[in-house]
Amino acid sequence: MHGYLLLGLLIVAVLFIVLGTARWKLHPFLALILAAFGVGIFSGLPGSETVSAITDGFGGTLGSIGIVIAAGTIIGSLLEKSGSTQVIADMVINWIGKARSALAMSITGAIVSIPVFCDSGFVILSPLNRSLASETKQSLATFAVALSMGLYATHVFVPPTPGPIAAAGTLEADIGSVILLGVAVTIPVIIITYLFAKYIGSRIYIDPEKSLSTDLDRSEVDENMPVKDRPNSVTALLPILVPMLLIALGSVASLPSAPFGEGEITEAINFLGDPNTALIIGVFLAFRTISGVNRGPKVYGEWVGDGLKSAGTIILITGAGGAFGSVLRATEIGTFLGELLANWNIGIFLPFLIAAALKTAQGSSTVSIITTASIMLPLLPGAGLAGGLGPVLVTLAIGAGAMTVSHANDSYFWVVSQFSGMDVSQAYRLQTAGSAVAGVSGMVMVFLLSLFLV
Repeated sequence: MHGYLLLGLLIVAVLFIVLGTARWKLHPFLALILAAFGVGIFSGLPGSETVSAITDGFGGTLGSIGIVIAAGTIIGSLLEKSGSTQVIADMVINWIGKARSALAMSITGAIVSIPVFCDSGFVILSPLNRSLASETKQSLATFAVALSMGLYATHVFVPPTPGPIAAAGTLEADIGSVILLGVAVTIPVIIITYLFAKYIGSRIYIDPEKSLSTDLDRSEVDENMPVKDRPNSVTALLPILVPMLLIALGSVASLPSAPFGEGEITEAINFLGDPNTALIIGVFLAFRTISGVNRGPKVYGEWVGDGLKSAGTIILITGAGGAFGSVLRATEIGTFLGELLANWNIGIFLPFLIAAALKTAQGSSTVSIITTASIMLPLLPGAGLAGGLGPVLVTLAIGAGAMTVSHANDSYFWVVSQFSGMDVSQAYRLQTAGSAVAGVSGMVMVFLLSLFLV
């Protein structure tokens, strides 16, 4: 199968996932796996290649994020039951006020995602997100979209995140200029997506006290840990801040300039800064939020188990999303869309549309960014974007396209939806629509910059 038939097959697969989960109440894991098999078979992939793509995608996704999700849900369970999330929520509200707490989460996400992958950042910050939504009595939908888009913006616009730094290298764009203009694009994107989050959150209510599948509510938290036994603010924050700091240091240590050298210190930083290691350290710091007299088999067994019960479903659905994306990458749909759009003479909008098509087709923002950069490199002179800040603006346009849109074949879509208690139809109205708003607003900013800088 080739060309437009593949595009039609993708549309049918997405419709099957949406209708299967929303109308027929099919579990998302099974819907994604069936969609992956269907795309593979009907696209003409041999049966063995279809199965290989599914298992590779499933295993590859879980290999990169499975432990992170498991450790993140354990941290979340411990922080909730120890009362730490309430402590943090009270502190944030006292600092910035209830009215701006969702914006604060969006800005926090944008800062965190410069060195930390957005899915890891969402896992780490999810307990705080839920607590603030509960404390301010707002829909978790508002906070989920605000945090998700804040994380997403710097993930695609600001190096040293791998996608934009790889695109800048391919296009020979100045890294410093990409960072500066990337921040300039990110700021309005955060503001616009925050306003969207407030708008859509007023129409879709998600109860923050029932956001995961643990049946945990606020009254149970209070029963498990009396107010007098709750940790101080520093102890409550350490399980969140320390993993983020370690991951950030690991990202810095991995830069081509090798700022920490190449010896044992760098090796140690890379080990501790690996998200898997950092989140496990966060688990043990979360144990410290519980006073010594209250620790015991219930904490180390039952409370950890509560977190893992949530993690199991999230991990399987995220892995299935990776399998679906892997099958799409094994077909020729990405190549077809890239070649089709490359023939259009539309200037700075060309890299945006190619990246958006690739992102929508195969799910990975990083793959979309890197692939589009390779496609665009020989087209820069003809588009009048080879000199000056042209390559920088092309890099940012690619980043805007690479977040347009996040849907069922994107593992981040499932991380956000499952950690925020969204069903699939809600996730499309929140995460998918939010990423479209973010991508389009980002491209508008890039276009406005091009009017003055090219």
